[in-house]
Amino acid sequence: MNADERARILTFLRSHRWAVEATASPDGSPEAALVGYAVTDQLELVFDTLSSTRKATNLAANPRVAVVIGGWGDGDPRTLQIEGVADLPDGTELQRLQHAYFAAFPDGPTRMSWPEITYVRITPTWMRFSDYRVLPPDIVEWHMTAQ
Repeated sequence: MNADERARILTFLRSHRWAVEATASPDGSPEAALVGYAVTDQLELVFDTLSSTRKATNLAANPRVAVVIGGWGDGDPRTLQIEGVADLPDGTELQRLQHAYFAAFPDGPTRMSWPEITYVRITPTWMRFSDYRVLPPDIVEWHMTAQ
């Protein structure tokens, strides 16, 4: 991914706040949820959830995750599909990610006192951006290496 593409994707990600994330349960059953997310300059997504949720339980057993962002508004038929690896950061990494998350969701610090609150980071391994505002559609894929 070159610098212009990276800037384009960051702009798109930062123009949205919600994503559908999908995981698989230990028995292989699908589970999807709407999550509010923030994005870092490194293209990491971060969201908060309770450790007792299905998504958190699924990710503990299998950290592979898929995410779809955009495409919900009739006037903006652009989407970004992401496949990646999730983890639950701690220490200075958690503080760095919380800083990004709280900038996007100023109410986030109020949830820090909730029992079982946790923060999930998604590091992309594959992305596909589709822009259907033009013909033919502008569709670009990137393959990355998880850290």
